[in-house]
Amino acid sequence: MTQRKPYGTSWESWIDSQIRVAQEQGAFDNLPGAGKPLPNIDQEYDPLWWVKQLVKREQLSMLPPSLELLRKVETELATIEKLPDEAAVRRRVAAINVEIAKLNATVAEGPPTRLGVLDVDQVVARWRQTRSATPQ
Repeated sequence: MTQRKPYGTSWESWIDSQIRVAQEQGAFDNLPGAGKPLPNIDQEYDPLWWVKQLVKREQLSMLPPSLELLRKVETELATIEKLPDEAAVRRRVAAINVEIAKLNATVAEGPPTRLGVLDVDQVVARWRQTRSATPQ
């Protein structure tokens, strides 16, 4: 459909003829969502709908760095329980501590960070306790 519009033809009739030809060739057959209602058709118009869909689809975060780090530390501490050995726990906590120290050393947007570096031995002790409490 890279044809040029013929001289003397209105844009509307030229586009309509291209759509008609495409329909006849079956270009619109078997499109995803054919015969289904439009998503969110009953919702009120939101001018930022595309931004919200982008954030959801790409799993972007719009939090300030201090809150993003707080969320990351919470999820990391929850996943540390599932690590197989103590060395892996110590490596993961060391990596988290590097990020915490880096954020604390820089000026960041948003609220100030309230995180201090994690005590590795305390996290390992908690890991041991959860490992002994759960049957293997």
